Amino acid sequence: MKLHYRSTGRGDPVVLIHGLSGSTGWWRYNVPVLALRYRVYLLDLVGYGHGRRQRALGLEGDVALIGAWMAALNLSRVALMGHSMGGHVALRLAAQNPERVNRLVLVCASGLLRGHPVRLALRLPHASLKGRASFLPRILFDSTRAGLPNLWRSGLGVLADDTAPRLASVKARTLVIWGEWDVVIPPALGRALADGIPGAQYLEIPRAGHVVMVDAPRPFNRAVLAFLSEGNGEGNGV
Repeated sequence: MKLHYRSTGRGDPVVLIHGLSGSTGWWRYNVPVLALRYRVYLLDLVGYGHGRRQRALGLEGDVALIGAWMAALNLSRVALMGHSMGGHVALRLAAQNPERVNRLVLVCASGLLRGHPVRLALRLPHASLKGRASFLPRILFDSTRAGLPNLWRSGLGVLADDTAPRLASVKARTLVIWGEWDVVIPPALGRALADGIPGAQYLEIPRAGHVVMVDAPRPFNRAVLAFLSEGNGEGNGV
């Protein structure tokens, strides 16, 4: 099975991994800013986005495939940024590839999420009221083309995988960024995630929901650019 990706810009690589029911389109407000300074790789996981009509690989499969892809392209000094399930995947990748990954941005990541899948799914209508209303058609479109079997399979995999034992082994500099109004994965889990990763920074953006990079793109982009430039002698510029 093939990982679908495209790249833009120059500089060190920044790899963006979408979440459950997502696609590369969920980074639409972030890529133009990041690409001014970095070589941005946008991934569609197998079974999602342009990788639709395929069976989703699950966490283990996604981690293995992206790890092999990074090795094939000989990517180094990688900044991984993942949203929700994509943050879960990014965290696993960073722990397993410390020689390649030197920055990690976890966006409302699902690594510590627990609960019955049906009860968690019932949070979604409330979540739609906390996010940008104009983005809802995109969420519905990407969910539909992924299909219920892939969503269910991926969701079960996320809930079955506890990242807590892996947190202390993450060597990459880490930013954990959350939306204040996230009801899908509450901010308390974000704070716990940051507490478990050595040296991790935690940022909570006011009046933003689960898709924080869409709900509040300006503060999100400023925070990410500042974090990526730390220690590199770069200015923020945004």
